[in-house]
Amino acid sequence: MMNTEKADAAVQALYKAVDRKDANYLAEVLGDEVRFQLGNFPTVAGKAEVLDANRGFFNSIESMRHRLDKTWQVGEETICCGEVNYVRLDKTTYQARFATVLRWHEGLIEDYQVYADISEL
Repeated sequence: MMNTEKADAAVQALYKAVDRKDANYLAEVLGDEVRFQLGNFPTVAGKAEVLDANRGFFNSIESMRHRLDKTWQVGEETICCGEVNYVRLDKTTYQARFATVLRWHEGLIEDYQVYADISEL
């Protein structure tokens, strides 16, 4: 089980990497059998498939910046919430609230669920 301080550091590092659109970092922290769901998109399973889905999303926007408001650790799950600011490819902006639930196994993410309304992207 991860302690709250370690979970907070892991989530901070994850979202810094996501903001950089760094799929190589994701490859280091995702388990081989990871399950990923972003908003209302279909669930994706398997490390290669999740990395492909993230790369596709990264390429669909100019940039994003997450602000984490709170992180909780409950057993093997880390929950966080905050706000994300997107810049679309046409340079317009969109802001959304988000919540993420991460389940860890042996220090790697095995379940990665992001709840956000990104329908305007």
